[in-house]
Amino acid sequence: MFDKKQIQVDAVDKLLMEVAQTDKRILALSADMADRIIPKFARNFKDKFINCGLAEQNMIGIAAGLAKSGFIPFVTTLAVFFSLRCLEQIRTDLAYSKSNVKIIASGGGLVYGTLGATHQGLEDISIMKSIIGLVVIAPADYSETISAVKAAIKYDGPVYIRLGRGAVPTIYEEEEIQDFKIGKAIKLREGQDISIIATGVMVAKALEAADKLKNDKIDVSVYSMHTLKPLDEEAILEASKSKFGIITVEDNNICGGLGEAVALVTSQNNPVKIKSIAIPDTYPIIGEPDDLYKYYKMDIQSIVDCANELLH
Repeated sequence: MFDKKQIQVDAVDKLLMEVAQTDKRILALSADMADRIIPKFARNFKDKFINCGLAEQNMIGIAAGLAKSGFIPFVTTLAVFFSLRCLEQIRTDLAYSKSNVKIIASGGGLVYGTLGATHQGLEDISIMKSIIGLVVIAPADYSETISAVKAAIKYDGPVYIRLGRGAVPTIYEEEEIQDFKIGKAIKLREGQDISIIATGVMVAKALEAADKLKNDKIDVSVYSMHTLKPLDEEAILEASKSKFGIITVEDNNICGGLGEAVALVTSQNNPVKIKSIAIPDTYPIIGEPDDLYKYYKMDIQSIVDCANELLH
């Protein structure tokens, strides 16, 4: 279905280089991961880049101080390290203090499958959603990443942007999504039978599943829920009007993620049948990401099977 793939962190690198030329507030920090996330920025803007080494807690503290001095710091490392190693600093130095810091978290979900649970960002969405005052975004592709970073720069406060790893399918033809808004889902398909609400790199899988279901005369709506917090409750309630129910799709632990958030909204407003596709509450086996998605029933065919279960 998708003819093109692009790397999400390349969007961050490209955009920061462009913006930093005119916006003197832009800085970037890395916990020894610049070569994998923002290599061009680190090389070309040495006066705007700080390598903090393997000291994520210190990186957050430094960024908070720079933000209080009028800068807009972008901090970069893996999702698993942000969500676990320096969570106290994110909660207290950034969210509680309302520091204008932007977190670029690479490798969320099962994309580091070959490195095992120590490097897989299995529960970062669940954790970050629970932090008061922290905006949480998981863009679906390169274009949503460009738009998310631009929106984050305009937003005055801490933002967590969760990305995949490697090349992901290109969903949008345009480089920037003009109507992208924090807290506002994007409806990518219109259908009456079932609604699929997906986030991050799983949106592409949801779209492919929707196309397969269409061939079987099953009409499916697809939403890109790029913002996990604040959540677009209006879009969820619209989705709840589907004839047979909702499927949520996320590359995150099933506990505390998108599925539970959608269930909470519908249960309080318009109870509907929901099936959630996510990482089961277990430490995954080691393997290639595509193999893990299939093993844990998070692949395209599993979404199709889940839709057929809703119909019966």
